Amino acid sequence: MEINEYQNLAMTTLNPELSKKDVLINSVMGLCGESGEAIDVVKKWLAQGHELDKERLAKELGDIAWYLAEAATALDIPLEDILKANIEKLKKRYPEGFETKRSLTRLQGDL
Repeated sequence: MEINEYQNLAMTTLNPELSKKDVLINSVMGLCGESGEAIDVVKKWLAQGHELDKERLAKELGDIAWYLAEAATALDIPLEDILKANIEKLKKRYPEGFETKRSLTRLQGDL
């Protein structure tokens, strides 16, 4: 499946009664909520002696992907464009791959 195809298919389940503003607000709140659910799975594994529930974590990551697609849709930006821009930013930040020194010092304008 292509990235923008995912975005289009996922957005068939978007609430059509929401305004663009409400879609953006819902997406960002959803990202926070689902990220919390994902870290809860990891917390149980790291701090509570549970087996890592990879199946549940994968489902939470899928929910995160849905909300990311929703945010992109609210901004009228293809999800692929967002992901490509992120890769370009990472290439500039870490041209030779990850380096701790580079992670400690950011260039001006490098968000």
